[in-house]
Amino acid sequence: MTLIETVKELRAWRKAAGRVIFVPTMGALHEGHASLIREARQMAGPEATVASSIFVNPLQFGPNEDFDRYPRTLEADLALCQEAGADMVFAPTVPEVYHADRSIQILESSLSKALCGASRPGHFDGVCTVVAKLFNLVQPDEAVFGKKDYQQLAIIRRLVRDLNFPVEIHGIETVREADGLAMSSRNRYLSAAERAQAPALYAALSQARAAWKDGVTGSRRLLEILHQTLAASASLGRKDYISIVDRHTLQPLDLVQNNGLIALAVFFDKARLIDNVELIR
Repeated sequence: MTLIETVKELRAWRKAAGRVIFVPTMGALHEGHASLIREARQMAGPEATVASSIFVNPLQFGPNEDFDRYPRTLEADLALCQEAGADMVFAPTVPEVYHADRSIQILESSLSKALCGASRPGHFDGVCTVVAKLFNLVQPDEAVFGKKDYQQLAIIRRLVRDLNFPVEIHGIETVREADGLAMSSRNRYLSAAERAQAPALYAALSQARAAWKDGVTGSRRLLEILHQTLAASASLGRKDYISIVDRHTLQPLDLVQNNGLIALAVFFDKARLIDNVELIR
């Protein structure tokens, strides 16, 4: 596996890389990231190249968020990438990606206004900016993203559509612990008591999805189920949002017939956990 740390090296690598499938990450990698790289490896077969990136993007962190304490575990991350099947990892410094006097940024004005974007203003502008830069640098033919951050996936699809990036986007199912908790770099922030309650997020989502499959299509009733389950089983959690939206437009739904998404974000002290389930016939 090749490690590249500069744009100059990356440009030279890309000239000989052929077809590339790309898995961008912010590091602090876990089994969820490994599954994305393995999926990319399977898509690539023996002919194409699997590229990943490890870059903690400062533009997507708010002033009171965890940029400074976000885990940096490069050596372990590189070992995971290699074991999962990556051929190249791009791991630049912040100055390598952003000029000190940078003055251009991509702004998203629709899909980012709800869900996580409502409480993290500017976050998805930072995501769009760095993903656009990485797409320009790596020039992938395809890219792989997890469905755990469904809003991010929807926005990246819109980014590719609106700015005509020649990149096919793949959304991969969320990887979970044995008790259902979605794998996340921020799970390591949880205390033992918080970790014991955190699986209630997926349990609540699963109960609401089961009710929908049984014929409950009204969002109000589905939300009641979610709130009741969380109140009973996640008393240490503080809800940021719980929403039922169209999975393409992210607009709220009163009735869910098909193509719905239940998404939530819950704080356990300083750890903000997100999760979701699709409602698809």
